[in-house]
Amino acid sequence: MRNYNEPIEEEADLSKFRFFQTLTTDEMERLNYEKTCSFYKKGSVIYREGNRLTGFYCITRGILKIYKTGIDGKEQIIRFVKKGDIIAYRSLLSQESACTTAKVIEDAVLCHIPYKTLLYLIDENSKFSLAMLRIVCAELKDANDFITDIAQKTVRERLAEVLLLLKDSFDLDDNKTLQISLTREELANMVGTATESVIRLLSEFKHDQLIELHGRKIRIIDLPGLTRVANL
Repeated sequence: MRNYNEPIEEEADLSKFRFFQTLTTDEMERLNYEKTCSFYKKGSVIYREGNRLTGFYCITRGILKIYKTGIDGKEQIIRFVKKGDIIAYRSLLSQESACTTAKVIEDAVLCHIPYKTLLYLIDENSKFSLAMLRIVCAELKDANDFITDIAQKTVRERLAEVLLLLKDSFDLDDNKTLQISLTREELANMVGTATESVIRLLSEFKHDQLIELHGRKIRIIDLPGLTRVANL
């Protein structure tokens, strides 16, 4: 009987990652030889702000949240990551300490790619280098969009936009329910507001028949209406 805490062969195979599809056969073989894949339970911290990183990570199972901690200890969630995403590459490339914390919120399998392997692939494969540059640029765009939203949008608009972003990232099930379950505090940390404000606004969205609430589960019943509220 298989131990479900251990990565299966498919979860250790990185060849299907869009990020690695520019690699040659030899480069892919070296990547697979030098990587280390491990299982992490919900609540595990992969790395913390200030840690020195030895490599970056590819998520092949589960969900993690990436966040920064404020002076008062409050989390500011930067993003959620899932199967197919990579994390910790920016700090690694700049040779800085980790600027965020990565925490598992749904049992996960991560493959660790050593720094020396990353440098080898960048040196040997220009298409891989370009793919890496595009990912960094996309992350910078997301950061710029977030700063703009904080400065120009109301909390109501930001919450609606966050729900839409979660829909795009994790999709809806057949019942139009978000396929990620978050606490009200986590939603508030992502929006950048108080938990009480998120609770009140979710109730307003429910009253306006934009969403339905079932515990932590959120069902989107009026996507065009939610888009209008988000002012997109």
